[in-house]
Amino acid sequence: MFTGIVTDFGEVRSVKVQADNLRRITIFSRYPRGDLVVGASMACSGVCLTIVGAGEENGRSWFAVDAGAETLALTTVGGWRHGTRVNLERPLRLGDELGGHLVAGHVDGLATVIAREEMTDMARLALRAPPELSRFIAPKGSVALDGVSLTVNAVEGDTFSVLVIPHTLAVTTLDTLAADDAVNLEIDTMARYAARLMETR
Repeated sequence: MFTGIVTDFGEVRSVKVQADNLRRITIFSRYPRGDLVVGASMACSGVCLTIVGAGEENGRSWFAVDAGAETLALTTVGGWRHGTRVNLERPLRLGDELGGHLVAGHVDGLATVIAREEMTDMARLALRAPPELSRFIAPKGSVALDGVSLTVNAVEGDTFSVLVIPHTLAVTTLDTLAADDAVNLEIDTMARYAARLMETR
């Protein structure tokens, strides 16, 4: 589990095609090499991936993850290339502060930015969610966009908006988002279960 509070920028070092539509992605990070443990999870722009290798290169730590066909098809990972920036977050430990909301790292689909409004040191993003996911998004509820926990400001049909504060713009990749960009969307787990309970009544 994660919280949607990004703790590092990553930069894709390489993407190598493996057998059976599997890609091995190597990512530079600022995490200490000792904290990058093979077999551990890492949220990479909201996608929970397993570390399969780690090391150091020219004083920089790196880790490698494998992405399979479903991840490549349903998330932005399929478009990652050398130099792509990604938001990174390590898993929660018992006793850690829950600063955002509970995030599983299981991306539900892609949302599309339809407008960006620049404000004083902030930005308001309007996005369109896939129709099958929009019913889970509510005003004052939570969503994770590229792994970043955000509060929903308004909802109208399949569209919703979020306000990105200066700190979040400074420490995540959301500062570069523009109209037509796709982002990994994870809906709030509580909303998913509430909807399921209503369906079974």
